[in-house]
Amino acid sequence: MGDMEQLGKQIMGLGLFVLLLGGLIWTLARLPSFRIGKLPGDIVIQRQTVTVYIPVVTCVLASLLLTAVFFVIRMFKR
Repeated sequence: MGDMEQLGKQIMGLGLFVLLLGGLIWTLARLPSFRIGKLPGDIVIQRQTVTVYIPVVTCVLASLLLTAVFFVIRMFKR
């Protein structure tokens, strides 16, 4: 397999991944109780002039999702 052919497959795979991720985010955003960055467990500190968001649970979910994605990618590369 040529280098250009391999590059083409990787770009198509990346495009498919981005399409699926966008569809997932679009679908989840339509749910009334699911908002990225405002999940139960995310910390919000509000003062008079400053609001600080610490998205603990959002970061954990993002980490789990990315771990699963990279695991699947590794499985298909073998």
